[in-house]
Amino acid sequence: MRRYILGVLGVLGILGCTSQVENPTKIDALPGIYPDYVGVTIPVEIAPLNFNSIDETIDLMDVVVKGSKGGELHVQGDYADFAIDEWHSLTQQNKGGQLTFTVCMKKDGQWQQYQDFTVTVSPYSMEEWGLTYRRIAPGYEVFSKMGLYQRDLSSFDEYAIIENTQVPGMCVNCHTAHQTDPAKFVFHVRGDHGATMFQIGGKREWLKASNDQLGGSMVYPYWHPSGKYCAFSTNQTRQGFHITEYPSPHRPGAQEGARIEVFDLSSDVFVYNPTTHEVLTDTLLSTKEWSENSPVFSPDGKTLYYMTCKQQEYPSHYQDEKYNLCKISFDPATGTFGERVDTIFNAVAMGKSLTWPRPSYDGQYLLFTLMDYGYFSIWHEESQQWLLDLQTGEARELSEINSPKADSYHNWTTNSRWIVFTSRRDDGYYSRLYLAAIDDKGHFSKPFMLPQRNPKEYYEESIFSFNTPDFTKAKVDFDAYHAGLEISSDERIATKVK
Repeated sequence: MRRYILGVLGVLGILGCTSQVENPTKIDALPGIYPDYVGVTIPVEIAPLNFNSIDETIDLMDVVVKGSKGGELHVQGDYADFAIDEWHSLTQQNKGGQLTFTVCMKKDGQWQQYQDFTVTVSPYSMEEWGLTYRRIAPGYEVFSKMGLYQRDLSSFDEYAIIENTQVPGMCVNCHTAHQTDPAKFVFHVRGDHGATMFQIGGKREWLKASNDQLGGSMVYPYWHPSGKYCAFSTNQTRQGFHITEYPSPHRPGAQEGARIEVFDLSSDVFVYNPTTHEVLTDTLLSTKEWSENSPVFSPDGKTLYYMTCKQQEYPSHYQDEKYNLCKISFDPATGTFGERVDTIFNAVAMGKSLTWPRPSYDGQYLLFTLMDYGYFSIWHEESQQWLLDLQTGEARELSEINSPKADSYHNWTTNSRWIVFTSRRDDGYYSRLYLAAIDDKGHFSKPFMLPQRNPKEYYEESIFSFNTPDFTKAKVDFDAYHAGLEISSDERIATKVK
């Protein structure tokens, strides 16, 4: 009902029947809005960029949006709340153009008009239906309500894929679709009913959580472009907790307040064939002296990228856990690996550690996170996004999208024009989802926070962090009820090492 009233007010405002913005005081400053959408670049299909005033004492907000190629929106209310259909009509009309926002705020009976700001509507669509992600409270050992969710990017509609309330003690994580196509979907379940779930063509299979020959479970999946294989690592993960602050390794003279460290006692990389249930291993990817982790295939399917770290004595030498980026050739016809491993980014030589390699689907770039040590970047304030040009071998820090607070896990749209990533820049505690566009020269636009209908209310009331986001071409069709029963049944398919 409230949205209907606001929509009517917006129309009446144009007709001169709402609270008129009379004799506003001109303010030589941009409006203080939340989220900060000033100067961002958006795709045409994104949900409305609703925003609040950061000043909670205002009486009324009036916003006019004009398109450089035509069209106009006018809303008035407690916050900027745009009708979805009208918003999309405006963005479609102005694809490749700009939207100019004129914001007035009424306080103590007096209107104030701020400097206009612009938003660019990219000529490139996302070509994706939405996002999938995990929402979880920022705890450590005890999982409160959490699960895998999906969000329609053109609206504010969110749907649960599966939640841990269906199976007590269950933790779901490490999910991914085949090049954003949920017709082939995989995720991992931890807990007493652990398993790795494959859903292909609507049929689900539950694999044993651990293969004794592998020495661990199947985590961090990434599909081969053919859909015939899925790469995994198998990890013996441990957690450690800081009880005092310690000298910052990246800010001289400062103290860190880190809460948790995550490290692997061991980890190896392998490739799985879901048709034959065979695990494809290689001695170069399973070594005692090194931890191999987080594998991803190149877009042509002929290279397997992964990160590797010299094994340390944990937990005493946790700060020496530092990863480089390596690659090995892969023959999809035979399911065999090459005879040599090449290091393609030496983070250790920089005194750093690399994590979460993600190649763009066009084969041009590889996005990764760089941090001081370890690979659980979400717990590292210093973690930042870097971009490796796979054609030239040059890498650079993405200063245009990084922040002082833990910029982390990321993924690409299949047209390689947009990325989604997590960041704690909002409040330093909760990871939120941000999107950014990349241009033809490899530079990113200013990131913008995933829109919500009433952003301040949504994020202030939320007790969940977002992580492991990925794009999805369509809504994930998943029968959570029967999946919950299948998890509890403990009926599992065994995998065999080839």
